[in-house]
Amino acid sequence: MIDQNLLPAFFVTSVILALSPGPDNLFVLAQSAQNGRTAGLLVTLGLATGLIGHTVAVAFGLAAIVHSSALAFAILKFFGAAYLLYLAWQALRAGTSIGEQERLPSLSRGSLYRRGIVMNLTNPKVSFFFMAFLPQFADPHHGSMMVQFFMLGALFIMATLLVFSAISFLAGGLGDKFRNSLFAQKVVNKIAAVIFIGLALKLAISER
Repeated sequence: MIDQNLLPAFFVTSVILALSPGPDNLFVLAQSAQNGRTAGLLVTLGLATGLIGHTVAVAFGLAAIVHSSALAFAILKFFGAAYLLYLAWQALRAGTSIGEQERLPSLSRGSLYRRGIVMNLTNPKVSFFFMAFLPQFADPHHGSMMVQFFMLGALFIMATLLVFSAISFLAGGLGDKFRNSLFAQKVVNKIAAVIFIGLALKLAISER
């Protein structure tokens, strides 16, 4: 069992890290502003699901394979970058509408949820981060390291859900106001596209 005195420090650190500007929270920000609070929350749930995958990977040592294999790292990296560019293209071609009768079909809940999963799982740096961060709070003298990794991963996911949900509400509220203006809708869509392109380029040029 993890030292109980370390858990508050780990949770606070996780909240601070979730607040720090990065690909995931910028992704939530863009989706919330463009598609609304519910969209941001669904993407957040998808990202959290992806973090479960990274936690499992670290606990079972799978992340070490990606870390040691240049090919595996490159495949994940460029797949993630291509997906972000696809989202940028979708944002640029998104239409505008005002009023119930002119409203365009929105993305399905499943599609938004899957966006979050793909976004998180295709970023190998998240696994590297978990490999570097989680062991600092785990101790083999306190029992199974695998169990400790799962506990720490669960706490980190809770912190992420808390922070990203707040981002969704704030950005979604601003987006609701913007969606009442055709001009503002176009601006929001272009800003979202720029964010996606920036994240794609950052991921594409990242190194192990």
